[in-house]
Amino acid sequence: MNKKILITASLLGLISIVLGAFGSHALKQLITVEAQNTFETGVRYQMYHALLLLFIGSTSFIKDKVKTILFYLVLFGVILFSGSIYLLATNTLTSFDFKTIGFITPIGGLLLIMSWGIVFINSIKIITKNN
Repeated sequence: MNKKILITASLLGLISIVLGAFGSHALKQLITVEAQNTFETGVRYQMYHALLLLFIGSTSFIKDKVKTILFYLVLFGVILFSGSIYLLATNTLTSFDFKTIGFITPIGGLLLIMSWGIVFINSIKIITKNN
């Protein structure tokens, strides 16, 4: 599972760098400043969670069962949260109105919050166990 987590983390990080460059260069002339800021929020959160997965995949303090749960929460959270933000920020560039799927953004955010909550609880358990 660690390999899968680390590969996914690396891909999410790589994609966030590519999308960040795309957003700041290619999209600059095509979308509003507000939409650019929204797009950048998606990139930033994707990178934060790529780094979280790098940590999860490289630590021995988290049990494999918990790592699996965290992996799926973060992966689907990033897809729903950042993915929907990318689509909403570039909504004016397509004929499809992505505002109709805007409800998935908070679902993705909730999955990301849950992943951090699990990391927090797991950390407390480790600290308590070692004291």
